[in-house]
This record gives sequence, C-alpha cells and structure tokens, in this order.
Amino acid sequence: MSSSFMESPSFLFTSESVTEGHPDKICDQISDGVLDAMLKLDPKARVACEVSCTTGLVVVMGEITIREGYVDIPSLVRETIKEIGYTDPAYGFDYKSCGVMVAIDEQSSDISGGVTTALEARETRATEDEIESLGAGDQGMMVGFACDETPELMPLPMALSHRLTQRLAEVRKSGELEYLRPDGKSQVTVEYSKGKPKRVHTVLLSNQHSEEVSNSKIEEDLVEKVAKTVVPENLLIDTRFIVNPSGRFVIGGPVGDTGLTGRKILVDTYGGMARHGGGAFSGKDPTKVDRSAAYAARWVAKNLVAAGVATRAEVQISYAIGVSAPISVSVETFGTNVISNENIDGIVQTHFDLRPGAIIRDLDLRRPIYKQTASYGHFGRTDLDLPWERTNKSDEIRKYAGL
Repeated sequence: MSSSFMESPSFLFTSESVTEGHPDKICDQISDGVLDAMLKLDPKARVACEVSCTTGLVVVMGEITIREGYVDIPSLVRETIKEIGYTDPAYGFDYKSCGVMVAIDEQSSDISGGVTTALEARETRATEDEIESLGAGDQGMMVGFACDETPELMPLPMALSHRLTQRLAEVRKSGELEYLRPDGKSQVTVEYSKGKPKRVHTVLLSNQHSEEVSNSKIEEDLVEKVAKTVVPENLLIDTRFIVNPSGRFVIGGPVGDTGLTGRKILVDTYGGMARHGGGAFSGKDPTKVDRSAAYAARWVAKNLVAAGVATRAEVQISYAIGVSAPISVSVETFGTNVISNENIDGIVQTHFDLRPGAIIRDLDLRRPIYKQTASYGHFGRTDLDLPWERTNKSDEIRKYAGL
C-alpha cells in the first residue's frame, strides 16, 4: 500500500473477524491460557505452545521450560472450552466429553542459550543485565500499524469486524439470542474516498445456530440486534447485509472445521490494512519477538499517530535470533507525515528501545495478560488495559517534533 491509498478517489476494503468459538480461536485461547498459567508460576518461563482441535479432541503441543511448578493442562483446556460456551453435547463438541492429548517438551538448549545470552553480551561478557543480555527468540520481521480512522487508531473495517463478533458473543451469552452457538464470523467492507472512510458497503455475519430457528428469524435478528447496534448510523448508506449466506449453519465449531493455533493472523492484527511479518502471537512468551516486537511496533506506530506526526504509520522491525539489537527499523507514513522521514527516524531512535529485553521491561510483558487478547484482536482493545495500546510517548514525541 503506497501513498496512492490517500489519492484514490474511491475504493473498497474488507476485513474480517471471528468469534471466540471459532475453532482456530479456541486453539489460540488455550495456547495463551497455558502461557498465562506458566507465567503465573514463573515470569521467566519459556513457552511455545501450539494447539489443534477437531471433533472430540484437543491436542496441546510445544516446548516449555519452567523453573518450578506444575500446570494441570487438561483441566485448563476444559475450563477454557467451558468459558467459550461449548457446554452441551448437542453441539458435537463440549468441555466434559472431549479428549485432551498433551505432548510437551523443553525448549531447545540451542535456542535457549542464544536467547538468554545475546551475541552482544557474549562478545562483551555483559551477561548480568537482562536488558543487555537477552537475545531475540527468533529471526523475522514484525509490523505495527496505526491510523486515525477510529478513536482507538485502528482501521475502520477491522474495528467494526471485531465489534460485530463481540456483539455476537454478547447476545449469545446474555440469552438475548439463545439459539446462537459459539462459532461465528463477521466481515465488513468499507468504501473509501481519498483515503477516508465514506460508508459501510457490506456487512456479512455468519453464526452457528440451533436446529429449530428459521433463516428469516436469524437474518432479522442479526441485522437489527447485532449489525445496526454496532455500525454507526451515519455510515449505513445503501449498506448491504448478508447473513449466513451458505444457508443453515447448525454444524460448527471443531465438528465443522479443525482448529489450529496461529491461523488467524490478520484477524489478530489489522485485517490486511497493513503488511504482516507472518508470525503468530498466541502461545508464545515475550522473548519471542513474533509477539513482543509486534506489540512494540504497534506501540511506536500508535504514539506517532497520536502525536500528530502522521495520520497513518506502519512500523517494521527485524531481528536475528540470539541478537539483541534490531537488524532494521523502518517507518512508512504513506505520504501523511507532517515532518520529514529523517525526523521520524530520529523520534523512534530517541524514544523507543526496541531490544527484546527493553521491550519486555517497558511494556511489562512477563505477566499473565495474554489469554484475554486471544480473541477479538490484540490491538485497539478499548475494553482492556494493554500496555502497547498506551499513548504515553505522544507528548514527548510532539515536543521533540515541534508540533
């Protein structure tokens, strides 16, 4: 996406979200539930936990190193499935009857050594200070994004998609629409004019439901009690509503589709509005830069936009495994910047330390805060107090930039 995004007279852009009962999101929540449980016992636990689920079975796999303590993973799995809402055998998948298989090993000693003592620390023998000594847990590039389309500085299609799936869960759990079941999806298409949202073109909602309810009843309820309560009225201009376009959606959840951790990376981030490094978040402790650096990149981008440096900012950070300092840091503002690119680079270098140890320190990431992010997005969450969503650097940046 280039500066032409802001110059195009009109175009459509679509993002999607899924509910907490979607098979992939079940897996993300279990992975992060395991991570949180490990961090409660040992804030320096090394966790890489993957989950897959299918009809009647959940498989928990990964590499975990913890100094002491024990986590009852099967019980954690069942409690998570219960919280999501798979409580009835009639759904084909429920927390009491599903099998749970656990296959956990320790983190590779080769990886552990490079993460615990970074290349720079090995060269200088400065191994006491974790900020100096901690190396990146993997190579790769991580991307953060922010824009001024919503108060939370998220792309509008993504923000609305998440609000719709949250609303689907709300009306299900409250009993307002008691025929709904946990699996569901949303999709929002927004028409843009010269880079700014003009109207919501299409709202698509699909949700698993019980046998006895009619398609017409589902459509009426989801349009009136979900879509129109979420999408601002001023954006509902000739909007098309599509509900359960395949017809019946009785078979859902892990019975209808196998789930896997990390398979909804655009739902977790910016809905395709920004580039993506390819790494998933859930089940990974903060030494894995797939997670911590993606959070830091969002923190940087959000503070730049909040400070008024640009109305759109995409930040890319890259790392080498076992090396502390980023290989590269770059910022793209799509022609919306009000100060020079050189000054923006200076702001990032001056106000943000993007070494893994510093990110963990500055964002306080060794806490069990992750399961709550495993559905409805990791960014733009006004319902959660997430450190990477704070604009605590914006005043400093504004002053530095002379704005």
